[in-house]
Amino acid sequence: MNLKKDLNDNRNDFIEKSKKFIHSVAANICKKSLQWENDDELSIALIAFDKACESYVEDKGNFFGYSKVIIKNALIDYFRKNANNPYLTFSTEDNQLEYIDAKNSMTNYELEQENIKRGEEIILFNDELKKYGLSFEVLAKSSPIHKDTKDRLLNLAFICANEASILEYIYKSKMLPVKQICLLTNSNRKLIEKWRRYILALILIFSNREYVYIRSYLNIKVGENDEY
Repeated sequence: MNLKKDLNDNRNDFIEKSKKFIHSVAANICKKSLQWENDDELSIALIAFDKACESYVEDKGNFFGYSKVIIKNALIDYFRKNANNPYLTFSTEDNQLEYIDAKNSMTNYELEQENIKRGEEIILFNDELKKYGLSFEVLAKSSPIHKDTKDRLLNLAFICANEASILEYIYKSKMLPVKQICLLTNSNRKLIEKWRRYILALILIFSNREYVYIRSYLNIKVGENDEY
């Protein structure tokens, strides 16, 4: 497989051959069956895949892993624009099947580059955490155990990461604007205070487009609950 040639000279054919992969990724994110002729989500995913072809460079790691996150981000943006409160969840499912076709097409070099890029992101995120007095060890001790709590905080962080005034406060003060978050999300102050380190880390991940593989590792899905 000559990926560079496919992305540039044979892109239309490459996209057509990749439609099974695109469909699998989109359906997995949306948690429902999708049909090409009926569902806008597949059109969004197809456009996102084309953008991934356009923007991909080797230092972004494996192309299929990169394109999956571009599709996921595009769909989450789509749901955010078309609903007041999209609901996100941490998936606990094994999603390896959708990678079968992709991994069969991956060279050892591409796998190596993906691992390098993932490692670079972790180093970058660790350096950013230090600016806020945080570390992976601190986060491990400050993370909720129950999935319901984790999903609730995930949605809270997603809402905050899309609010410019909150991001500005965080970047300047290196702290959460607790009162502002409570007003924005209608959350209890005790909840924010208790999980402030965890919430802050999620906001940093959501708000930085460089964390492609970290977001992918979190395995976030658009859920079916529309309450929060």
